[in-house]
Amino acid sequence: MAQFDYKMEHVFSYNATLTQPEIIGTVPDDIRANFYVTGGEVWAPDGAKIGKVRAVGGDWMTIRRDGKGVLDVRATVETHDGALLYAVYNGLVDLGPDGYENLLAGRLPERAPIRAAPRIATSSAAYAWVNGCQFINIGEVQFRKGIVTYDVYALR
Repeated sequence: MAQFDYKMEHVFSYNATLTQPEIIGTVPDDIRANFYVTGGEVWAPDGAKIGKVRAVGGDWMTIRRDGKGVLDVRATVETHDGALLYAVYNGLVDLGPDGYENLLAGRLPERAPIRAAPRIATSSAAYAWVNGCQFINIGEVQFRKGIVTYDVYALR
C-alpha cells in the first residue's frame, strides 16, 4: 500500500460572522439553507491580526437526510496590506443523526464540527503561492452566535 509524503502547515485562522440561515426548505436534493457572511477576522498562527473576512459571500448548504450538511462556500479575505484572496470550498458539517429532522423543525445544534477543503486564488504577487496550494479547514460553527471559526492548513 502506498504512503505518500506530505506536510500540513498551519498558515492562518479565521472567524466569520453569519446571518441567521435563510431556509429554502425541502428541495429534490434534501434541504437547502443559505448562510451569508457579514464579516470576520483573520490571524496568523502567532495570534497577530493579518486581515479581515469581507462582508460578501456565504454558504449555500445542502442538508442531507443523514444529518450532514454539504458546504458550498465562497468568501473573500482582505489582507492587512490590501490583497484580496478569494476562497471556494466544499466540505461537511456534522449536524448530528437527527440534524435533518431538527432543521425541518427549526432547530439547529448549538455547535457543530466542520471539515472542508478550500482553494484560494489571488492576483497579488505577494500571495501568489496560494494559487497552487490545497488547503484544509478544521473548524466549528456556533449557530446561535452566528459564527464559524477555522484553523487553515496548507497541504504540501
